[in-house]
Amino acid sequence: MSDSANTGGDMAATAASVLTAATAVTEATAPAAPAGRWRGAGIAGAALGVVAAGAAVGVAVERLTVGRGIRRKARLELDSSGPYGTLRGTPGTAVAEDGTRLAYEVDEIGPGPAKRFLGRRPAPPVTVVFSHGYCLQQDAWHFQRAALRGAVRTVFWDQRSHGRSERARTPGVSIDLLGRDLKAVIDAAAPEGPLVLVGHSMGGMTMMALAAQYPELIAERVVGAAFIGTSSGGMAENTYGLPAAGMSVVRRLLPGALKLMSAQPELVEKGRKATAELIGGIIKRYSFGAKDVDPGVARFGERLIEATPVDIVAAFYPVFAEHEKRAALRAFDHRPVLVLAGERDMVTPYEHSEAIAEALPAARLVCVPGAGHMVMLEQPGTVDDQLAELLASAGASGVQAGLRHAAGARRRG
Repeated sequence: MSDSANTGGDMAATAASVLTAATAVTEATAPAAPAGRWRGAGIAGAALGVVAAGAAVGVAVERLTVGRGIRRKARLELDSSGPYGTLRGTPGTAVAEDGTRLAYEVDEIGPGPAKRFLGRRPAPPVTVVFSHGYCLQQDAWHFQRAALRGAVRTVFWDQRSHGRSERARTPGVSIDLLGRDLKAVIDAAAPEGPLVLVGHSMGGMTMMALAAQYPELIAERVVGAAFIGTSSGGMAENTYGLPAAGMSVVRRLLPGALKLMSAQPELVEKGRKATAELIGGIIKRYSFGAKDVDPGVARFGERLIEATPVDIVAAFYPVFAEHEKRAALRAFDHRPVLVLAGERDMVTPYEHSEAIAEALPAARLVCVPGAGHMVMLEQPGTVDDQLAELLASAGASGVQAGLRHAAGARRRG
């Protein structure tokens, strides 16, 4: 039984009470601030933690005691522990249609004997392009990057307004625009050769938007695809594990919180910091399925989300309700496809992955027991193994040996 089912009987607060409590926490930490302004910041700050985890309505199912075991000192210690997010490659920049500069990094195949056939240049290797999710960045693929490094050519990029990429130069965002951004990255970082596309959450949606607008690219160059914890549509109906009453309350409050986040980001950032422990617990709940997830990994995921400015959180969130790309999935038919999700994913529930697999009958559907939305951080070994199988099917050589080496390094470390 999932955690979302287990919490029904001992739920300590409705959406309204959690938001009210967050307001009280914020006001208590800033007594000199005007109460009205801080009240708004507290509500938006509390909503922010869940929105950034991809589940704005999720506040209603979390008890006020969440995160009690992660005190300020422990959080600081976790910030300095572990190698997470430290891997770097050869940097590059792609330019989007509106001039926004998109940061990417390339990890090339490790050194080896050059192979030529009758003096001709060898064929370009398979390139694996990783697209991250909402409020994350390329470092969210830390474990997969470590596992595949040197075994296959990989490209990791930051979506517009995320990570090291530039803030969008023009207002407005859509999943279709993100698909065109991905095309710009491919043109810059992998202009030739076969491609395997891997996307998590919003990154998977970005892949679908690419396919909808550039079906010839998929047909001619894409030899495999992995959709991880994502959705082809129907996000507006997502309940995030909430009862109907909780959904009603949060849907009524959320538009105002998002508006405040866009209009007064500095104020909301203060509320976000003042309620950091509460928000951190909520992020953990909606990112990971297991309660005993490695604290260092949990804090790493939290830091990735914290790095996203509040106005970017607000600008991107509404586009998910408009996302409908089931028809675009047909472009990925007749090639190796992996569809993978955590059993306890409350952001893009497993049923969304089942719907993707239904549209792609030849796809391999994998449910990771006990895992949540950030399955690639929570269960990296499972995700790595599944990606290796996909890449082998797509013709990428040397991947299995690279994964064995990485697995040995993890055990030794």
